[in-house]
Amino acid sequence: MVRHKRFESMQAFQNVLARNVPSDVYHSCAYYEQPDLEMDKKGWIGSDLVFDIDADHIPTSCGKIHDEWVCQKCEFSGKGITPEECPICSGDRFSVKTWLCDLCIESTRVETAKLVDILTKDFGFAANELHVFFSGHRGYHVHVEDEVVRSLDALSRKEIVDYVTGLGLSVLDKSSKEKSIQGRTRVATTKKFSLHNYGWNQRLKMGMIKFLSTASDEDLKKLNNNLFKNKSFILKQRVIEESRWDDVTGVGVATWLKLAEQAKILGSANIDTVVTTDIHRLIRMNGTLHGKTGLLKIEFPTHKLDDFDPLTQAVAFKKDTAKVLVSDAPKFRLGGATWGPYKNDKVVLPTAVAVMLILKGRAEVTN
Repeated sequence: MVRHKRFESMQAFQNVLARNVPSDVYHSCAYYEQPDLEMDKKGWIGSDLVFDIDADHIPTSCGKIHDEWVCQKCEFSGKGITPEECPICSGDRFSVKTWLCDLCIESTRVETAKLVDILTKDFGFAANELHVFFSGHRGYHVHVEDEVVRSLDALSRKEIVDYVTGLGLSVLDKSSKEKSIQGRTRVATTKKFSLHNYGWNQRLKMGMIKFLSTASDEDLKKLNNNLFKNKSFILKQRVIEESRWDDVTGVGVATWLKLAEQAKILGSANIDTVVTTDIHRLIRMNGTLHGKTGLLKIEFPTHKLDDFDPLTQAVAFKKDTAKVLVSDAPKFRLGGATWGPYKNDKVVLPTAVAVMLILKGRAEVTN
């Protein structure tokens, strides 16, 4: 990693990239008086507020199919999200192979949409004050580049993270407590369950309605069978919108709290919390290639989030082909076509496809 660099012009910067051809290029989210000095001498001025939404932090069914990890200590392997330590030897170093598919990208798009909704409706940022990017791999970045957030310290940014992720909601954490009785757990309330009509309280209301409308019968029965029986009444009579909790027989505060917890999960955004609180963070530079895919980090308008297709619109290499030996690759979509699956196959592929396979460690150039 080559750090602590500054450039007087874009041309000087591009010349360095052309000479060195790095696999990845980052820029600081912070502003400094002397950016080319060591950290303690830079003179921190401020930092943009940035969010990273990555499939690595979101459990998906596809991860158990195409993501693999191997413990470097005992070589025990598994699929899905890499554990913090090996279940066999407790080692904490792993070799990881990930892949990206439509389900991975869709999972991060959903979380990004929730984040944008919170930032615009609850924090009051205009859509044009938010910069939304495809990261070049399996997720999205959202930057708030505004004077109003630039001077925030790490603690203030942690407060924003807590709000976005729904951590510490008073209605869920302070109005109830758990008591263990004869090996079982029950919820004992310290005050009547109530929700007002702004901020997270309003989000919980809307989330409760959404969960009640879309959850399976079995999931509702698990929460409370009376909740399932009264589903139609609750929705038609606007019980949740008007906080008329006592109108539903057999559904007490404990059940409403459980439903609100489900609403919090639906409404909160799953972000990499460390990225947002770091006031010295480095972030991938817009317009550069991701070293694990060869795809572009690329910006697009916030209102295009639903329509943006990274697997076609973030493709950098659109000409020529390459002959590669593919050791192993699942069926995947890229550049407007579907490829694979491959197993020890020699194939001639478009450059973008070949580059992704090579960078993912699943292919090599051959004659």
